[in-house]
Amino acid sequence: MGFFDKLKQGLSKTKTSFDEKINNVFSNFRKVDEDFLEELEEALILSDIGIETSVKIIGRLRERVKKEKIEDEEQVRQTLREEIIKILDVENKELKLETKPSVVLVIGVNGVGKTTSIGKIAARLTKEGKKVVIAAADTFRAAAVEQLEIWAKRSNSEIVKREEGIDPASVVYEAIKRTKETNADVLICDTAGRLHNKKYLMDELNKIQKVINKEMTECSKEVLLVIDGTTGQNAISQVKAFKEEADITGLVLTKLDGTAKGGVVIGIVEENKIPVKFIGVGEQIDDMEIFNSKDFVKAII
Repeated sequence: MGFFDKLKQGLSKTKTSFDEKINNVFSNFRKVDEDFLEELEEALILSDIGIETSVKIIGRLRERVKKEKIEDEEQVRQTLREEIIKILDVENKELKLETKPSVVLVIGVNGVGKTTSIGKIAARLTKEGKKVVIAAADTFRAAAVEQLEIWAKRSNSEIVKREEGIDPASVVYEAIKRTKETNADVLICDTAGRLHNKKYLMDELNKIQKVINKEMTECSKEVLLVIDGTTGQNAISQVKAFKEEADITGLVLTKLDGTAKGGVVIGIVEENKIPVKFIGVGEQIDDMEIFNSKDFVKAII
C-alpha cells in the first residue's frame, strides 16, 4: 500500500466527519451567497478546525469568490482545498539536519506517542544511511526507557540510558559525548511527558536545552512537538504551552488513524505558523511519513 492510500485509510474517520458536514452544506447549494458561506463556516468550525481559523478560511474564500467570479459548486470545493493547503504549506517539511552531528529534541505530554515517533524517525534516518544515537532522557518513567530500547533495536540505533530518577540533562550530556565519540550523524533526545502546569518538568526541559545549546553550539537543531490527533482542540492549548518553553521547529501528528478530529491540524498550523513535519497513520515502523499538505487535504475533502 502506497503512502497516499495509507493516509486516506488512516484519515477515513476525519474524512467522514468532514464530508458529512461539508456535503450537508453543498447538498442545498444553489448559489455562493452569504447564507451559503456562513453555513460552510459553521461546518468547518464543527470539523475541529477552530473558530478563528474557520473565519479566516471563509474570509479568504469570500474574497476569491468575488474576485474570480466563482459560481460553480466544484470550483468552490477546489478553492476551499487550495486555501487550506496554503495554510498547511508553512515551509519545507524535511528535517533540517545540515551538520554532523545534528540534534532532534522530542517533546510532548504523556501518552501522545513520543517514544513510538522517535523509533519511527530513527528508522527513517538509519534507512537513509545515517548513524543515530538516542538519549533516553525520560528518567521519570522506567517503562519509557524499556520501550525506547525496543525501538532503538528495531531501528538499528544506539541508545544512551541511565537509572530511573537521574537528572535527565546528565543523560543528554552523556549522549552528546557518545554521539561525538562514535561520529554519529544524529542525536535524538526523548524527554519526560511534560504538562504545562508541571513547572519542575518545564524547568527540566529548559535545562536539557541549555546543555544542547552549550555542547552542540554549531549543530543543526530540531525541536519536534508530538501531538495526539485524538485530543482535538486540546492540542491547540498544548502547542501554546510548549511554545512558551521551547523554540518548536515542527510538529509530529500521531494517532490520526483513530480519530475524526484531524481537522485540528489546520487550526494549529494557522495559529502558530509551525509546520507539520511528520504524520503517523499506523503502528508499523514505516507508518510515519513526511507531511504532504496536498495529500492530506485531498484525503479529507
